[in-house]
Amino acid sequence: MNDTARTKDNELNPENDRPFWQRWGEVFARLFLKYCPQIIINQFIKFDKKVDGAISFFFRHYGKTPFMISMSKKVQYLGIEKLFLKGPKAFVYFFLFYLVRDTILYIIIPIYFAKLTTGN
Repeated sequence: MNDTARTKDNELNPENDRPFWQRWGEVFARLFLKYCPQIIINQFIKFDKKVDGAISFFFRHYGKTPFMISMSKKVQYLGIEKLFLKGPKAFVYFFLFYLVRDTILYIIIPIYFAKLTTGN
């Protein structure tokens, strides 16, 4: 994989012309696979196949399940109100999932790392 976003002819390479935060998962996976023992990798792949690839899908899509991706698309073209009227139960699951996920990602984890780094 080429580290630069441009090819030899100075044209943009679409594979590498993504923002760095979209490539973090690939970098992490390569580092993890490089230093992780093969037996652990094999056990993970075996377990992932038992659950129909749900774990790798979850990591590949930044913590979203197939349900969350389809609901996000429905919110985009229906709007929040119409989505709620169409299926209140699914909307509540969708809302609670984002509430819990965002609370963990943007509040709990930063507080934890701040406490670790300040020494208090």
